[in-house]
Amino acid sequence: MNRIALGVLCGIAFGLIDVLMTVFGNHPDRTTGMLLQAFSSRFAIGFLAANVSLRVHPAVAGALVGLLVSLPDAFGLKSYFGILGTGLLFGALAGWAAKTWAT
Repeated sequence: MNRIALGVLCGIAFGLIDVLMTVFGNHPDRTTGMLLQAFSSRFAIGFLAANVSLRVHPAVAGALVGLLVSLPDAFGLKSYFGILGTGLLFGALAGWAAKTWAT
């Protein structure tokens, strides 16, 4: 599969998962802006982690992308463990998927 197509698919999947976690979680503010922020941040992680090229294992490179993209959201919302944890996990998954299925 093409890396760009895989990145888009991972980004959509991760974005929808994070939006669902926000909707069904116990967060007091579930505004449209917050849901768009959650989706766009996780979409960026999926897309970039699948397409980044660093001289380390793709899962590690993806986790690094996930961490770096998640930092502004974690600082802004003061919710470090959940945001950084899902960013690392989604980034590593996208990097692994790119190594496994991308051409």
